[in-house]
Amino acid sequence: MKKKNLILIITTLLLMVTAPAAAADCVGCHRTVTPGAVADWELSRHAANDVGCDVCHGDGHSSAADVSRVALPTPDTCNACHEDQVTQYGKGKHAVAWAAMKAMPTIHWQPVELIDGMKGCGGCHKIGVKSDDEIKALKEGGSMFGHGSCDSCHTRHLFSAEEARQPEACRTCHMGFDHPQWEMYSSSKHGVRQQLKSKGVLSENAAAPTCQTCHMQDGNHEVRTAWGFLAVRLPLPEDKQWAADQVTILQALGVLDPEGNPTGRLDVVKAADVARLTQEDFDRERNKMIATCGGCHSENFAKAELAKGDQMIRHVDRLLAEAITIIADLYKDGVLEKPEGYASAFPDLLTFHDSPTPIENQLFVMHMKHRMRAFQGAFHANPDYALWYGWSEMKRDIVEIREMAKEMRANHKEEAP
Repeated sequence: MKKKNLILIITTLLLMVTAPAAAADCVGCHRTVTPGAVADWELSRHAANDVGCDVCHGDGHSSAADVSRVALPTPDTCNACHEDQVTQYGKGKHAVAWAAMKAMPTIHWQPVELIDGMKGCGGCHKIGVKSDDEIKALKEGGSMFGHGSCDSCHTRHLFSAEEARQPEACRTCHMGFDHPQWEMYSSSKHGVRQQLKSKGVLSENAAAPTCQTCHMQDGNHEVRTAWGFLAVRLPLPEDKQWAADQVTILQALGVLDPEGNPTGRLDVVKAADVARLTQEDFDRERNKMIATCGGCHSENFAKAELAKGDQMIRHVDRLLAEAITIIADLYKDGVLEKPEGYASAFPDLLTFHDSPTPIENQLFVMHMKHRMRAFQGAFHANPDYALWYGWSEMKRDIVEIREMAKEMRANHKEEAP
């Protein structure tokens, strides 16, 4: 008998001995107070296996007078029965999502409702692990909800594994400005075939990859990619120009100082797991993807297509590095005032929309919106995103940045005494 099944049986028996009416008591009240939650729970495997409300929510709440004593589940709660999945999740990028958000240099400038209130970045980054102190602070700040992580994909109180296997489960977070993976996938041949299959147009046996097929091989909850979110990596490429461009980008990310030495922010990048920092780490994720593609394609085809994505990063890095250098030179020549608090002579790409001037904001859009679309569109087999929403936009970005810098230099020269 598997360990987790034995734990589930023991937990259920203990509940039967110590609180035989707990679930019935909860349902009796909540069928009126929160009927949707009860309906979902009754449809769940939890209900079918007699996993009552108090297993996840504790026994501190029993009436309207003590609602504040209800426990809200965390990954540790789920770990009692789902140890393998929680362990895998803890090794992946989703687990560090909350820490990654909090590490952004100007995140505290945003309205708290968008962050701790989870109506903006926090709404997706809540999937990350939070410490007891962070959960306590969220409660004290009025953010009583969203402490869990597993329920980001297995939505409560149904907690359906089948729901979490559908590509739509990824849609809420993986869409929009900086990572429109849903838009890329759903309009790619992979996504179109999946939609046709779900409608019954294609056979149930037809190949139709979902997000989970490629990014959660065999149900692994680790979820990571070879290039990571920002498409920077170590060791640097062998191509000298590309290596130089990646160094420039790493300097603008604050990971390397002007002399190319690591900064304290590199520790943040390591902790947030947004980049592969060894060849072994990169190769491990790349080989997993090649094996997945091999389910439908030849290995040669898979390697060639992934290599095209790599080369797209090389091309967009050339454009982005030029734009970064243009603005860095404006700082150096006194044409543009370098914002107070910037750690180096480079524009800080992680300030996002908080950059103070139009030319710096144009760089932010170029980096976080258009560069993302160019290389992610290539990897997601979506030619329109790779070209028109990515590469083409970056070409226009660099033209605008060049012209803005030229005009700023002219105005600065006229204003000089």
